[in-house]
Amino acid sequence: MSFPSPSVLDLRPVAPAERHTLVFSRLQALAAGDGLLLVDDHDPAPLQRQLLERFPGRFAVAYLEDGPEVWQLEIRKAVPAEAAGSCCSGGRCCG
Repeated sequence: MSFPSPSVLDLRPVAPAERHTLVFSRLQALAAGDGLLLVDDHDPAPLQRQLLERFPGRFAVAYLEDGPEVWQLEIRKAVPAEAAGSCCSGGRCCG
């Protein structure tokens, strides 16, 4: 199954107090299988822990770049098991 390229959210210019709220609002808007690529100036491990605690099993997380100046974290919304095996892959028909 192929997925669309993730949208990019660069957190570096965002005030630290606003970052988690912004990320969670963007993640909630994702369709199954869609992803968000976070770019940050520090390790987003606390955000990752918070995400996995709040939404267990609903997102896959992978580090694409691991510092020391820039971190990139891809977060992808899980495709429900019943949709993963269908032709439409969670609403994305293959035509």
